[in-house]
Amino acid sequence: METREAVDRQVRFGTARLAPAPYHPTAWLLTVDGALQSYVDLADPTYLHMPYATWAARVLDLHWPAGRPVSALHVGGGGFSLPRYLAATRPGSPQVVHELDGPLVDLVRSHLALDAVPDLVVHVGDGERGIRRTPDSTADAVVMDVFRAGAVAIHLATVEFLREIARVLRPGGLYLGNMWSAADLELPLRAAASLGEVFAHVALLAEPGLLLGKREGNVVLAAADRELPHETLTAWAKSAGDRVFCLSATQLAAFRGPAAPLTAEHPAGDVTPVPPWTR
Repeated sequence: METREAVDRQVRFGTARLAPAPYHPTAWLLTVDGALQSYVDLADPTYLHMPYATWAARVLDLHWPAGRPVSALHVGGGGFSLPRYLAATRPGSPQVVHELDGPLVDLVRSHLALDAVPDLVVHVGDGERGIRRTPDSTADAVVMDVFRAGAVAIHLATVEFLREIARVLRPGGLYLGNMWSAADLELPLRAAASLGEVFAHVALLAEPGLLLGKREGNVVLAAADRELPHETLTAWAKSAGDRVFCLSATQLAAFRGPAAPLTAEHPAGDVTPVPPWTR
């Protein structure tokens, strides 16, 4: 992009804005109706900036040997930060992204060099339908990062749909999900319980303030049919000054108590939307 001027565009789920990121002359911030969606550094896709994206990337880094290509299926694109990261850190990784908001994809393609990301295929359409149409055991990772009008798409965190994701994953594959949580942590606790119904190993990453019920924030959930790199993640978190905690499902239940899984018959109640972003 030749200029550093903000770009506003009406998209399917609100008004999107691409704004120059401060301090980084090649980075951009993507918001929709004021809610921060993505941070994209065109010169350095490994610099993710946003804490939750850094946590998710760290899980990806540790789940397989460094540099090994992995096939990834993403539901929700935004600025395509994690697909860019995977393409840079694991060259040769085939990736498919399902993004429902076509005008948003057009905006990112026009201004953030989306077509320059190698081995990336973008489908404009419903991610749930895309997962259900995906053949068995064809993905190493499934990444869920879906917000509609600032709210988490909760139906994608039910036990029933998680079984579809497990079907798509190869043995040893990884599920990653990002969601926004109120301070009571009710939604992520139920989502973690849902994952526990489908996967043998579950972990949750969140800031201490959220875990202690003092503030809202992002949560990253990880799950797999083989052991997650929990000890290494915990050591990494401590080395960063405990700005994020990584709890296993057992630790989470001991700390915050048990929760009922999300199902079609017992869905979530009101969902706290992502608040508008301020510098």
